[in-house]
Amino acid sequence: MGVQELRYTPVDEIPAIREKSRAAFLSGRTKSIAFRKQQLLSLAYLLKDNATRFQEALTSDLGRPVFESNFLEIGTTIAEVKLMYDNVAKWSKPEYAAWSRNWFAMKPKVLKEPKGVALIIGPFNYPIFCTLNPVAGAIAAGNGCILKPSEQSPATAALLAELIPKYLDPELYSVVNGAIPETTKLLELQWDHILYTGSGRVARIVLAAAAKTLSPVTTELGGKSPVFIDPTADLKAITKRLMWGKVTNAGQTCIAPDYVLVQKDIVEPFIEACKDTLKEFYPDGAEASESYSRIISPASASRLKGLIDGTKGTIVYGGTSNIEERFVEPTIVKGVDFNDSLMSEEIFGPVLPIIAVENVDEAIKLVNSRDHPLALYVFSSNSAYKKKVFDNTQSGAAVANDVLLQAGAEGVPIGGIGPSGSGGYRGKFSFDTFTHYRTSLDNPKWVDMILGGRFPPYTVRCPLSWRGHR
Repeated sequence: MGVQELRYTPVDEIPAIREKSRAAFLSGRTKSIAFRKQQLLSLAYLLKDNATRFQEALTSDLGRPVFESNFLEIGTTIAEVKLMYDNVAKWSKPEYAAWSRNWFAMKPKVLKEPKGVALIIGPFNYPIFCTLNPVAGAIAAGNGCILKPSEQSPATAALLAELIPKYLDPELYSVVNGAIPETTKLLELQWDHILYTGSGRVARIVLAAAAKTLSPVTTELGGKSPVFIDPTADLKAITKRLMWGKVTNAGQTCIAPDYVLVQKDIVEPFIEACKDTLKEFYPDGAEASESYSRIISPASASRLKGLIDGTKGTIVYGGTSNIEERFVEPTIVKGVDFNDSLMSEEIFGPVLPIIAVENVDEAIKLVNSRDHPLALYVFSSNSAYKKKVFDNTQSGAAVANDVLLQAGAEGVPIGGIGPSGSGGYRGKFSFDTFTHYRTSLDNPKWVDMILGGRFPPYTVRCPLSWRGHR
């Protein structure tokens, strides 16, 4: 069918879209586990039935190789939806408090209830994984949901707008497409939960708007994710994993390795190993390779070119770009310090600055001088080295001997800390994010024979249970 043109949602229709979802939620249909499972199954088939169309859309938006789209987004998201389908009944069951002599009669428990109607604002770089994963969580938890895809990935956004009403309940689940005016209107409304994935700059706007309506927010941001290299590491083995994480999706990954801290005496061998790896990846050059993505827009490519042009370091590999074609070559820069242009912001592209350090203690001190990153990577077979780095730093994720793969691992969340984000999602953590844990007890009449002393007029003694005894 080809790539569709993106049509923006009329701004004046947005409040009605939200109200439609709210009315459908209040009908009670999402309380049914069978309904949630049916919607999750439909979401999985939305991706499976249209996998080729999503591949084409991602290639149009990001110049994405089909293998990367399948591995990083389509297959991973289908697996995530299946996980929720298989577990939603178990996750939704009430949890009873531990048995207590003082409280057992009241049967204290926690009910798992949907929050209401959620707003999910997705990013351009992973427009399926980072949008439909949270949507699946919202469905599993029993919520209505409005999805706002990024206008910077227009082909994928248009495809989502077409398919979601066909596969999911169109009253509960809708897509709003647009840019700043449409997003601004969405943020003027009250939401039972907002999940935003994107930059820290826009997150400040989202959080300020949400504060006005007291809408709770989960933010998935980014930052400069560092890499620690143990000087005893096998450089050939580790650089293949490291450089794969750096050039995948042309570096446009929030958990991509942003810069590398390398002990001075192995800087040159490390660089040579990185260069050899890139030559293996792209023997005829990245620009001619069908295995290399493109930058999302000419403006973003120009930003990256500006960072490269402004560096005071030495470019030892790559450095070329073609702004009109949205191409930025994989680039390695040595001799970089924390005042360099490449360290002024999250790179979000295929450029790898190398910072030489005396030892791991200096590397830890440098990392701790910056905002907590979304991910922190260590390449080492030495348990003491890994423990030292992990114990003395903070980050959303702490990963040893690989990069990016934590985003696909079952049973663990994606989430930042501080400026790299708050809250998390994936699997059970997505369910938790969109679930209200509601305390409940049922106190039988006979308990007043024990707790009757709580009623006025008071006696000197207080019931033991209220004083924390036994």
